[in-house]
Amino acid sequence: MSKDGIGVGSASIVLVFAVLCLTVFSLITLVVAGNDKSLVDTEAQLITSYYEADTLAEYIIADIAAAGDIPASVRGIDIEADREWDTGAMVASFVCPISEQKELFVRVSFLQDSYDIQVWRMLDIGEWVVDNSINVWQGPDEVDFGDPLDAVTGLG
Repeated sequence: MSKDGIGVGSASIVLVFAVLCLTVFSLITLVVAGNDKSLVDTEAQLITSYYEADTLAEYIIADIAAAGDIPASVRGIDIEADREWDTGAMVASFVCPISEQKELFVRVSFLQDSYDIQVWRMLDIGEWVVDNSINVWQGPDEVDFGDPLDAVTGLG
C-alpha cells in the first residue's frame, strides 16, 4: 500500500524541531534580557552617584562663596586653595567621590561676588589593566610602501 503526502512521523519531527528552536530562542532572549538589566542597573547607579557628587560640589561652592574665604575642608571634602596670578582671584580645587573607579574634579575661581567654574570633569581613577590575552599581529618590522608619487603618475 502506498501513501501520498507527508506521513504523521514527519510532521511530528518538524513540530518537535520547531518547539526546540522556540525554546532555544526564548532562553537566549532571557539571558540577553538579564544581561541588559544588569548593565542598566550599573549605569543607573553610576548616574545616581554622579548627581550626588554634583549636588555635593554645588553645596561646597555655595558654602565657599558664602564664607568669602576658602577653608581647608568643606562638608568633609578637602579643598586646595590657590590664587590666579593675573586676576588675583581665589581658586578652589576639590574632588567629590562618585564611585571606587570615578570622581568629580572641580576647580572654581572666586572674585568678590561671583565665581567662575573652570573645570567640572568626571575622572577615572581606577587602575588600568592591560589585557594581553589576545595575540595580535604586530606586522613586519619594516614595510616599504614605495614612493606615493609613483601611484599617482603611474611611473612605478
